[in-house]
This record gives sequence, C-alpha cells and structure tokens, in this order.
Amino acid sequence: MEVTNRYVVIKHIIDGAPQESDFELRTEPLTLSIEPGKDEVIVKNLFLSIDPYQLNRMTSQSCFQQATNIAGALNPGEEIDGYGVGRVVASGNPEFKEGDLVSGFLSWAENSIIKEGTSKFKGAKLNKVETMGFPLSYHAGFLGFSGITAFAGLFEVCKPQKGETVFVSAASGSVGSLVGQYAKLFGCYVVGCAGSQKKVDLLKEKLGFDEAFNYKEEIDLKSALKRYFPSGIDIYFDNVGAEMLEAAIENMNPFGRVAVCGVISEYTNEGKRAALNMVDVIYKRITIQGFLAADHFQVYKDFLSTTLEHLQSGKFHVLEDISRGVESIPSAFAGLFRGDNVGKKMVQVVDD
Repeated sequence: MEVTNRYVVIKHIIDGAPQESDFELRTEPLTLSIEPGKDEVIVKNLFLSIDPYQLNRMTSQSCFQQATNIAGALNPGEEIDGYGVGRVVASGNPEFKEGDLVSGFLSWAENSIIKEGTSKFKGAKLNKVETMGFPLSYHAGFLGFSGITAFAGLFEVCKPQKGETVFVSAASGSVGSLVGQYAKLFGCYVVGCAGSQKKVDLLKEKLGFDEAFNYKEEIDLKSALKRYFPSGIDIYFDNVGAEMLEAAIENMNPFGRVAVCGVISEYTNEGKRAALNMVDVIYKRITIQGFLAADHFQVYKDFLSTTLEHLQSGKFHVLEDISRGVESIPSAFAGLFRGDNVGKKMVQVVDD
C-alpha cells in the first residue's frame, strides 16, 4: 500500500530565534511495506517530542555540533529526526513486528523509516514500549528524556540534602516543572520562576512550589532572588543562562551546586552570555556542572521506581502541552522560544 507522507524540513540555516517561515512542509509517496532482505522498520508516528536543543542542530555553528557526537547538524531540506513514540506498520527487523509500540528517534513526519545506523543520533535505536497503564504521550516526554533529565540533574548532579533551598528557572517547562516537584517531595524548599502570572499560579497551586515569581516583572533579578532566598540558595537548576545564572550565583551559599541543563535565553542571541562573578564561584566553592541526559541512563531504574511511586500516590503532576498534526510542528517549535508552552511540548501526529 502506498500513502502520501508529510514531513517537515528547514528551508535554510537558522541563526536567531526560529520562525514558522523557516520551515517547509513537504510530501512524498511512501510504500508501507518492506522489500525482502531489508533490515528496516516503518513506524507510524504518534507523538513527537519538541525540544529547544534541536535549534543547535540548525544553526551555522554551534558548540553542540562540535563538542558532542550525540546528534549531527541538519542541512536545509534534510529530514529532521527527534525523540518520539509510534506504532510499527511494517518490519524487516526480527525484533519488531507490525503493531508494536516503539520509542526512539523518529522523523518530524507522519511516518518514519528506521534503519539501524542511519540516525544522526549516536546510539539511536528503537525500543519497545510498555505503557504501564499510562498515556502514550508520557513515553515521548515525561517517561523519556524530560524525566531522566530532571531526575539525574537534581539527584546525580546536585545531590540535594533535605531542608536545602532550591531555585529552578523556566520552572513551568518540561524539565523545570519536574525538578521542582522532585525537590519538594524530597524535602527541600523550592522556588521557581516563569514568564507569566498564570504560570506562577500553576507552580504554587498545582505543583506545590513554596514560592514562585514572574521574572518579567522583576527589574533586578539579584534583588528578587535575595527576597525569595534570604538565607541563600543551595541548589540552582538552570534552564535559562544569561542574567538569571548571574543572579543565582550572587545569591548562592558556600558549596552551592548549579546544574546547567539548558540556556534557552542564549540559544537565539550570541550577545547574551552570562558574565559570572568568579570571585563568588571561587570563595563560595560553587560547583557548576553542565550535563546531558544521555550521560545518566544508568539511573533510569531508580528514576522509574521513584516516579511511579509519586504518580501512584497522586503527589506528582505531569504538565503536557500538545499540538495536533504534523503541520503544527513549525509553530510548536518556534513557540518554545517565545515561552508559549506550559509543560512538555509535543505534537500528536495522528490518533492511534
């Protein structure tokens, strides 16, 4: 059977904030069958994770492309791959059969053709999905990279102690919303920042943050953090970079820890870089560590058991922001850099 497969590409290299006009929706015929002897799997894409780091693959030059071999640069007109969940519709691989639910690096498309070794993501492979009674969308976000990033960044990188103070930037996002909940349930004092009053209310009223504030309403971020942390910050989970990181460092306690997960404010503006007070870093003996989820898959079992316990007790809330249809991918991606999303941004490509 032959279908028309729609997919998204970039029209040109993107330097600066991405716009919907930077992308193009293309179509091509796709035969939903595998030729004998071909070790391929055709997957109907169901949910695609939309993540800010992908912009670093689309720019003319990025440290992401040079310093890691996790994912390669993207060229105009080239198929874009990212994490997602789908259902197998045809398979020449004996490990998978028609109807299997799978997760892995899928195309920004309605259907993906997966062959081992062809993805630009190092070590990328398909994995069978056991739903465990949870929505399938969870496996594209919360139970995938978002969850392990939050869990490992907090517990492996920052190593919190009960009663410590924790600050989370971009706290209503896919990772920050989870970090704050983990820290609070662990027994820490948690403050988050977000870009609207609606998000601030959500952090306090639904996710259980002790305090939250709208950073757009603060003239002086250093003074704002001093107000919310009169005794100082022990842990800062950084999703933003730039001025927010500077302000957090000034308010850190001795032996404070900073987990640098993302710097979304710097991705689209080369002139916007954090200028840290290194005297503070030295004399307060502050640890600043960048990390990637891929470095910490050894804690996945601990992450899963802890998370399932919190979910089953009703103490943990998952925020999802889902657009529909492959044609919505450009606006979903561009919206990340405008702060449009609340929680994990995904695209539901088709209904299962």
